Amino acid sequence: MALQVERRLERIQSHKGVLGSAVINPEGKVLRTSMDTTTTNQYANMCKNLASMARGTVRDVDPADDLLILRVRTKEHEVIIAPERTGDGTFFIVALQSIRNVAPEGSIALL
Repeated sequence: MALQVERRLERIQSHKGVLGSAVINPEGKVLRTSMDTTTTNQYANMCKNLASMARGTVRDVDPADDLLILRVRTKEHEVIIAPERTGDGTFFIVALQSIRNVAPEGSIALL
């Protein structure tokens, strides 16, 4: 995995309120994670589906456009999904954070 992705993951993990991060491929296979197996698999599957639907919707509107970031916020957590393209291929960086410890605009700078 590219060094810049490793550095990005370290930076994400250093933010207050971040519960974990993961890197998944477009098929939902986990390439790297800081979360337990159950949580990782749950979010990897969800993120794969959400990112695929969101990317398809963006491209339906404008075929030249692409998904840059997807944020899903619940009462307890925020999931941030960012596609990453490197020489190794395309994959998703996923961050899970508690919204209790973060200002509303705090998640914008995560990825």
